[in-house]
Amino acid sequence: MHFAGSIIWFALGGGWTALVWLIGAAVFGRIAGGQPLARAAIELAGFSISPSGRTAVHIRELGGQDPTPSTAAAGVVGFAFNLLWMLTFGLLLSFTYLVLGFLCGLTVRGLSLGRQCFRLARISLWPVGQRIISTDLTTISCQQAAVERFARAHLRQSIHGAPVAHSGSVPPAAAR
Repeated sequence: MHFAGSIIWFALGGGWTALVWLIGAAVFGRIAGGQPLARAAIELAGFSISPSGRTAVHIRELGGQDPTPSTAAAGVVGFAFNLLWMLTFGLLLSFTYLVLGFLCGLTVRGLSLGRQCFRLARISLWPVGQRIISTDLTTISCQQAAVERFARAHLRQSIHGAPVAHSGSVPPAAAR
């Protein structure tokens, strides 16, 4: 089913939009410091060609790490690159995906393709930091990141003496 969906997707505009992603990658690849945008554009061009069975996830959702000074600096640089991308290629791609999504959504068979177009319209505005992973890995990595964030928050609360919420069936007063 992924193969048939990919062929239909490519014929309905996935190939053309991938070409725009690759043109953007070529432009930003030649600019000093534009390699993060070029990398993101190449990765998303492949996603634009064949999105079936894959999804885009922001890197923060994969890592599940607390912000550090280096990740904060990377966030500022990523913001600047994303803003630059949005003003050059992002608006064009986003508008193209919105039109394609509307056209695909006119038929019952095209609803899933239209939904994918709308996801790509959002991603095309802000591509730096997005990673393309298998749909199966998405749920696993997001669950693992949520468990890690909960464990860190639980540890911080216990260190600072704040009351810790228990998730078990035994109330905190009965647990003592």
